[in-house]
Amino acid sequence: MTFQHAEYVDAHRGLFAHYNDLVGRLSDDEMATQSLCPEWDARGVITHTMGVEVVLTGWTPSAEEPPPFDKMGDYYREISPLGRPDFASRIGEITSSRLNDLEALDPAVIDEPSFTPAGIATYRRFLQVRVFDLWVHARDIAIPLGETLDNFGPPAEMTLQEVDDSVGYIVGKKIGLPEGKSIVFEIRGEVERDIAVSVDGRATRVDSVDSPDVTVTTDAGTFVMLAAGRIDPQEQVDDGKIAWSGDDEWGRTAALNLAYTG
Repeated sequence: MTFQHAEYVDAHRGLFAHYNDLVGRLSDDEMATQSLCPEWDARGVITHTMGVEVVLTGWTPSAEEPPPFDKMGDYYREISPLGRPDFASRIGEITSSRLNDLEALDPAVIDEPSFTPAGIATYRRFLQVRVFDLWVHARDIAIPLGETLDNFGPPAEMTLQEVDDSVGYIVGKKIGLPEGKSIVFEIRGEVERDIAVSVDGRATRVDSVDSPDVTVTTDAGTFVMLAAGRIDPQEQVDDGKIAWSGDDEWGRTAALNLAYTG
């Protein structure tokens, strides 16, 4: 699935609004809640995520000059001592500046070669990774707080696409599906998509498989958070949030080994 510049801008706008809401309403105790990221509490997740936006603001997408991540040190020294009102104000400034930066870009730049966390690709892929990161980190905070976020619309589709683009690696390297076998991930619920992979020399994303050896069924939120290594796969199996049919051994192996990042 391919998205255009304006859609990535809108996705960032919505996600930034969510982070601005968080810093405006979470109490000090809620900010100190352990997130799904072992090293960070809720405030730490927000601080890190917005720090990346500081780095990206003003950076011209390039395959020659990477983003200036050396800015992060000064950023952390600036934001760490801020109390809640000043912290919220600073996050608002960051999201506003980054959104203005994105809106000012020539829409054609998204097809230009660029550094990305996945290597040299296009700036389109970079923006997709950023949406994925913002979307997952929002749930890193929400789940421990007992909050439920929606899993539909372009941000969810973009986030799912990032996992979809990595599914050959997931199936081949993390699940280890053997030669000659195939698998289909049926994503159902607020976002619906079939993601098919066939192993012929290597695990490869294909348009469809007529008779897959195994079919794994789940929802987009569970699928992404499992792929991101954030939630316990056995708990999702036990709760019926992920299930399979066909080859039982490989269905279970797939359900328990989706994590490829974290």
